[in-house]
Amino acid sequence: MNYDLKFVNLGITVRHMVNHIDVFGFRIAFYGIIIGIGMLLGLTLAARDARQRGLGEDAVYDFALYGILSGIVGARLYYVFFRWESYRGNLLEILNLRGGGLAIYGGVIGGALSLLVWTRVKKQSFLNMADSLILGVLVGQILGRWGNFFNCEAFGRYTEGLFAMRIRQAIVNPIMIDQELLRHRIVENGTAYIQVHPTFLYESCWNLCLLLFLLVWRRKKRFSGELLCLYLAGYGLGRFWIEGLRTDSLMVPGTGIAVSQALALCCTLAGTAVLLKKRFPTRRHRD
Repeated sequence: MNYDLKFVNLGITVRHMVNHIDVFGFRIAFYGIIIGIGMLLGLTLAARDARQRGLGEDAVYDFALYGILSGIVGARLYYVFFRWESYRGNLLEILNLRGGGLAIYGGVIGGALSLLVWTRVKKQSFLNMADSLILGVLVGQILGRWGNFFNCEAFGRYTEGLFAMRIRQAIVNPIMIDQELLRHRIVENGTAYIQVHPTFLYESCWNLCLLLFLLVWRRKKRFSGELLCLYLAGYGLGRFWIEGLRTDSLMVPGTGIAVSQALALCCTLAGTAVLLKKRFPTRRHRD
């Protein structure tokens, strides 16, 4: 019997992949629902952390609308910039968010810029706020990657490993399928499948581990911005590895360099450098 998706070594099969629901004739994608749930849970966690640290949860909720809107705009602009050839002939398509095309790095950058402006206006500490908000960002990332699962996207190269995921080729966006996947194409009962690394799963699990680590480490925090630095170093390290498995990476124009890998490496180096400098300051010896 044919199917849409299967984890071949785990015995998990999805006969028919559904990625949306219809409400009164209006299509609502599971991706959007999952992102919405992630935002709500993330804000709840960030507000709770802010309250426990004496910042007050109201500050998080006051910033929320600005952060969410700027994050969405940043995620879209980042994606469009590195896929400009696909939009230059139809600029109105840039506004079609339902057609897909959001990049998490752009969302984080957009949110960070709006937080910088908001904290200056409100005379708050950017780093203190960031330490709470980054916990919420991770929750959104953990859940958001499962939207990629329902959309059958954000996967990696061919693999026969434990988590190998086989997807019916007809339901996958052709631009995500490279020649390596086509060379390893599998045909069952007349139906073509590709078999890939479920990189969405890898990243979701990596971020969950990072979140649990930060929740424990926050009790040992020594300076404002420490959780932000740990996030940059930890997320960057995982993303650098995972992005190397992807087949649909945004590339630096005119190069073979994946944008996310380059940025992930910069984040890891920057976060690690600040952590080392703050945790192990150079001691000056007096003569």
